Amino acid sequence: MENMIKKIVEADNEAKAMEQKVLKEKEMLTKQINEETQKIYDEYMSKALETIKNNDAAEEKKADKLWEEIQGKQNSAHIKLQSDFELNCDKWVDSIVERTLK
Repeated sequence: MENMIKKIVEADNEAKAMEQKVLKEKEMLTKQINEETQKIYDEYMSKALETIKNNDAAEEKKADKLWEEIQGKQNSAHIKLQSDFELNCDKWVDSIVERTLK
């Protein structure tokens, strides 16, 4: 009988030891999974931020080019209008005065 109780206690102790071992392995695997998840997330975010940075630079360059084109067109229009004004100013004034006095 004593031998039976001793075997039961030993089996219980072995089961507890095995349970502790399994819990430690589970904890270790959970930690590894979390570390790997964080590593993958960090790599993904790093690549995403680099892509955003590159896209921002490209979009800014594109916007600057478009701005320069618009400025060029506005300058051309201004020069043309100034030229038209200088050529036709007196004619326009005479025409306005003539129509006003009629």
